[in-house]
Amino acid sequence: MIKLIFSIVLFSLNIYSSQIIYTSEFIDVERKIVVKDSSIIIDNGIVSSIEKGFIKVDKDYSVIDLRGYSVMPGLMDMHVHFGQEYKSKAERPIKIERETEAILATAHADITLKSGFTTVRQVGDSGFVSISLRDAIADGSVNGPRIFTSGKSIATTGGHADPTNGKSIDDYDHPTPEQGVINGPYEAYTAVRQRYKDGADGIKLTVTGGVLSVAKSGDNPQFTLEEAKAVVSAAKDYGMWVAVHAHGPQGMKRAVIAGVDSVEHGTFMTEEIMDLMIKNDTYYVPTISAGEWVAEKAEIDNFFPEIVRPKAASVGPQIGSTFGKAYKRGVKIAFGTDAGVQAHGTNWKEFVYMTQYGMEPMDAIASATIETAKLLGEFDRLGSISVGKIADIIAVSGDPLKDMNNMKDVIFVMKEGKVFVDKRNE
Repeated sequence: MIKLIFSIVLFSLNIYSSQIIYTSEFIDVERKIVVKDSSIIIDNGIVSSIEKGFIKVDKDYSVIDLRGYSVMPGLMDMHVHFGQEYKSKAERPIKIERETEAILATAHADITLKSGFTTVRQVGDSGFVSISLRDAIADGSVNGPRIFTSGKSIATTGGHADPTNGKSIDDYDHPTPEQGVINGPYEAYTAVRQRYKDGADGIKLTVTGGVLSVAKSGDNPQFTLEEAKAVVSAAKDYGMWVAVHAHGPQGMKRAVIAGVDSVEHGTFMTEEIMDLMIKNDTYYVPTISAGEWVAEKAEIDNFFPEIVRPKAASVGPQIGSTFGKAYKRGVKIAFGTDAGVQAHGTNWKEFVYMTQYGMEPMDAIASATIETAKLLGEFDRLGSISVGKIADIIAVSGDPLKDMNNMKDVIFVMKEGKVFVDKRNE
């Protein structure tokens, strides 16, 4: 009776303790080859074996036949903002309550998982939205990708992530390090330790101006070298990664010298900075999609506030060009889109832009799987279809190595052995 009840529960959750996936071709991102005619055996959400050919099925195994599709590891996006999507001036609400942000974040997580992204890194929100969502997804209360999050970004006074930008001085109290605004190395430790206390996985710094913040400069340096070093030192004490929003070269250079793990956007990255990143093993998360999107919208009257529009027009078109140069120079690339500027669920477009700007298709897929896993320090359990790793597996129609637009057509999504999307019979 107990065994029967357990079987019914597993069936109702669409989870089988043992599964076999038949695949005519899957992308081995570690060897960067396409493996033909294989059986992927999964036990309790872990890949236990990969066999040549299509092995006979034991009655205790369920069969998932993905022959005729392109199979690959679950995708990973290192720069998302669940709970946010930029709206035009006319569409923008006067205010968005934190509760609304949390509700939207849940919807965005579901959309992203169904788009084939089984892991994301959320780099900045109002505080506890992504931390709470991460935990709700982990315990099975909500569907969504595995989340690694920084919680609230850390800025300097007037910097890109200062939440009081654009407000009358009579309408706010000066934000504290606990609230994510610091001035000086000492306050950096307070801010990082608060993030650790909050339950964040890493730290997000805004070391230069930004495009969509209500401030004049989109690229000026906003952290001193000493402040950046203090943040990195404190973060490493607590085993946390550090990602930095950076458009301008001076703030970017300081961050790389300080020892951050990744540079986001990197718009005006110089060859000197590229070489420093190669030397320091710093990852570049390009977010070309956001650049293309803001450049397009900058041409529309009244879409952006007037203080934002010129920044969007100058910064947006540059990101793709910088990405192409960094890739050719040998900078390590980790996939990231900045979804939440543009719509969630459009993450796949980044693959198209990456190849348009010169990246090999196999490298683009590797950037969203094996390289992202390495950036997160999770390569031992994520990032490839390999024995001993978590069974995060997706399939798309068509061959993405021939046409990256095929990444849009996700027909199958498995996360930790549980099937969330199966469109084979549609």
